[in-house]
Amino acid sequence: MSLVRLQRGERLVLATHNTGKLREIVMLLAPHGIEVVSAGDLGLPEPDETAPDFLGNARIKALAAAAAAGLPALADDSGFCVAALAGVPGVHSARWAGPAKDFTAAMARVNHAMGDATDRRAWFTSVLCLANPGGETASFLGRVEGHTVWPPRGHAGFGYDPLFQPAGAMRTYGEMTSIEKTTTSHRARAFEAFLAAMMPA
Repeated sequence: MSLVRLQRGERLVLATHNTGKLREIVMLLAPHGIEVVSAGDLGLPEPDETAPDFLGNARIKALAAAAAAGLPALADDSGFCVAALAGVPGVHSARWAGPAKDFTAAMARVNHAMGDATDRRAWFTSVLCLANPGGETASFLGRVEGHTVWPPRGHAGFGYDPLFQPAGAMRTYGEMTSIEKTTTSHRARAFEAFLAAMMPA
């Protein structure tokens, strides 16, 4: 059974407690008349992300929030992937920052793990999953290629943004304005697919 398309004025739960993700997704949804409430605002617990891939973890979060809130829920699972590390940290990107969410330490860990590797290719992946309380889901993928820099540059964005320079850009995500990043990011690309499939033309 397929999901019913979302309508303007509909209420949607964003299944995230990450304030950076919340800010970006709210910005992307703003022009489309969707009322947004976060899982944190509703006091929903964070489910264990036990899947081995982005798609599985996005589904876990979206289904849990939709069932708990009785509303459609949109979840994002995303991560920073490094070619020289065979795609790591990937789905474990947040865990590399530890309980304190120290991404300065996480970026240093990535750089240390890369050592003197000449392959600096990296990419961000995002999977958005929309779920309804009945258990139906639809998922959408976005990816942006680029390379790592060291030392990290910029203080904007969040997570690994200062470590990543998108292909064709002269600045890292950490050096871009929120609008510049939000309109070109992996999450924006997944969101374009989401809008095309789930929102009225």
